Amino acid sequence: MWSYIIPIVTLVAGAVGGFFAGVYYLRKQLEKMQSNPEMLQEMAKKMGYNLNKQQMQRAQQMMKKQKFRP
Repeated sequence: MWSYIIPIVTLVAGAVGGFFAGVYYLRKQLEKMQSNPEMLQEMAKKMGYNLNKQQMQRAQQMMKKQKFRP
């Protein structure tokens, strides 16, 4: 019986831990992008967008208004 319970508990604990680690990493990356316009431009290019200066400024202002910390 324990040979079924332990792997299931381990899988659930790993999934929950991985989720929170991923959220933490994503928040850190978004915080870095607020102050680094090159990272923001690179992300936009990866998504298929080409931002001009005005759009870039608007995106930075929008990100600064967001609160990434709980």
